[in-house]
Amino acid sequence: MTPPIETPKNPPVSQKSSHPPLNERILSSMSRKTVAAHPWHDLEIGPGAPTVFNCVVEISKGSKVKYELDKKTGLIKVDRVLYSSVVYPHNYGFVPRTLCEDNDPIDVLVIMQEPVLPGCFLRAKAIGLMPMIDQGEKDDKIIAVCADDPEYRHYTDIKELPPHRLAEIRRFFEDYKKNENKDVAVDEFLPATQAYEAVQRSILNSLEEVAGGVSLERVEEGEGYVEEVTDNQMEAVEQAATECLKCGFLGGRSVGKAKNW
Repeated sequence: MTPPIETPKNPPVSQKSSHPPLNERILSSMSRKTVAAHPWHDLEIGPGAPTVFNCVVEISKGSKVKYELDKKTGLIKVDRVLYSSVVYPHNYGFVPRTLCEDNDPIDVLVIMQEPVLPGCFLRAKAIGLMPMIDQGEKDDKIIAVCADDPEYRHYTDIKELPPHRLAEIRRFFEDYKKNENKDVAVDEFLPATQAYEAVQRSILNSLEEVAGGVSLERVEEGEGYVEEVTDNQMEAVEQAATECLKCGFLGGRSVGKAKNW
């Protein structure tokens, strides 16, 4: 008589996957905190500033949609569709790690052959400055060319552009807010040297903001003011000086003193 087949008390253990169950992976992914680089504060301005610098594109050439940086998230958001039947004549954006009087980064209009997607950044070369008053507030624009566009990279000053090109740019900024009953005044275009100074000033403003409001100009004046600054502020000032040295300037002044801070 054949003995009965015994059933194993413990069933064989199947080989386990090295990956956790799908639902656990999803929950883990959702709970994981990720920190994305902020295009305004984290992107380097570039070693060639204030002549050549990185520019984050907010609005593409030919767009009727006005996009802008959401300062809190660092994402590009839709601000509005332009009220007038006009489109942006060139790619439009801002220079990272800069700060102007309106508490925004300095604006740049970049002349190049092709439109660039919002959120991308490129190397821009300043060739001029367009002084502008927007609803009573100063809102100057840097006029630049793409440093990596073979058709435009040889330009060094705004006077080299065709007069009609400048007329188009002026007309756009004068007209694009008219149907919103907002006044914009555009002054005469200024040369590249004025653009360099505007970029330098905006970089210095940003560095002083990072340093907790400490005036880098006053720090240079003497030790008496330095004694009034907290240790945390001095640490921020030293970091600001390092950034100045990377760019090879300190607000248009000698960087020699910055090394002794």
